[in-house]
Amino acid sequence: MNTNNKPKEYTSRQVLPIIFALAWPTMLEQFMQTAVQYIDTAMVGVLGTHATASVGATSTFNWLIGSTISALGVGFLSYIAQSLGAGDNNRARKAAAQSVFIVIVTGMFFTLLLQLIKNLVPVWMQVDPVIQKDAAAYFGILYAPMLFRTASIIFGTVLRAAGDTKTPMHIGIQVNLLNVILNFLLLYETRAINIGSHVITIPGAGLNIRGAALASAIAYIWGGLAITYKFYAHTLISPKGQNIRPDTTILSSVMKVALPNMLQRFATSLGYVVFASMINAIGETATAAHTIANTVESAFYIPGWGMQTSAATLAGNAYGAKDNKKLTVLSRTVLPLEVGLMVISGSLLFIFAPILVKLFTSDSNVISLATIVLRMVAVSEPFYGVPIIIEGMMQGLGNTVAPFIYNVMGMWCIRIIGTFICTKLFGLGLISAWACMIGHNILLFVLFSYQYLSGKWKSKMNRFL
Repeated sequence: MNTNNKPKEYTSRQVLPIIFALAWPTMLEQFMQTAVQYIDTAMVGVLGTHATASVGATSTFNWLIGSTISALGVGFLSYIAQSLGAGDNNRARKAAAQSVFIVIVTGMFFTLLLQLIKNLVPVWMQVDPVIQKDAAAYFGILYAPMLFRTASIIFGTVLRAAGDTKTPMHIGIQVNLLNVILNFLLLYETRAINIGSHVITIPGAGLNIRGAALASAIAYIWGGLAITYKFYAHTLISPKGQNIRPDTTILSSVMKVALPNMLQRFATSLGYVVFASMINAIGETATAAHTIANTVESAFYIPGWGMQTSAATLAGNAYGAKDNKKLTVLSRTVLPLEVGLMVISGSLLFIFAPILVKLFTSDSNVISLATIVLRMVAVSEPFYGVPIIIEGMMQGLGNTVAPFIYNVMGMWCIRIIGTFICTKLFGLGLISAWACMIGHNILLFVLFSYQYLSGKWKSKMNRFL
């Protein structure tokens, strides 16, 4: 997709439709994923706080693995968006073929690794011994189809780099609907439902949280197969007929962008794991409240992450076309838009927090605790939207070193050390941990705002001026 040489893109009014055209499918896809996450958590929550804690105790590990794989996708996004911006479709197709090689190697590596450590993860996460066995079983099943999950993440990012955000959205919707249907069949026992004068028997395997994990695993397999098919059928960047053996020229360029981003995501996600383990050590109520609050909060980040994908793709196109004016208009349009959306999002979260928490649990202690931390974080939502967008544009330009430094500094110096001091040394609870998380987000706002206001965020573009 090369939309960078048209004069009409030079004003904010004219670039807005392009931003939304790229962003809305990603936002809808994430909305569906979040909706299913809500449903999953609510369905598991019916089984009790023990089940919710068992599922949530290792969920942070998903960020560690998923974000590491996503970082590879960012490398391909930058390379392909810049190639298409420069009008070099052949180079983009060659890069797409290299993503196939990366998916195979990475997917097989994580499949083996995670099955080897599945029983150790709950121990590392300081999960209550009572739920360690269930947590390990859930983890092992959920991460069995890593090859397919890797394909979904990387091929989806490659398609978005080419301006195709609708295909990942459609497949994401399919995956989520399949997950919900399988949950109904695998999670609960066979039961009868009265609808008027009719009694309908709904079959069920009664596998409890193992059923929830199996439902997700099957859905992930479908998603990986479906997006691979669509990727190979794509008219612009299909790898069909291309050589998938390692091309050091392309891979070195991709890794220059991906490696700092990978280290950043690994370090910050590892921080999330450490953060969650400290919360797990507080107790089952804190773990359940943290899990539910994270689930509720994720819906209110959708405007941020949807706009980030659009910003990254358009910034990469502008860089490939050596068009500094387009990049400037993009940044001046998308940043205020993002802040406005996050103000609305944060306000809604603050108002409806208790109602949303009650969707997942009837435990009054969990409801009270989760509501408090959600209202705390709701106030910081607009601040968090700014670094999301600036980081996205920097990714599109291939500038990932500064985001790496900022994110690692915020995670480990503010969130982790702060939470350790609050929970381990002073014996404070979940509220103090979330206060440290908010401090982390505010630091990112300050650092990325400095990058933007100083002009350093687009230093790579300066060589064309």
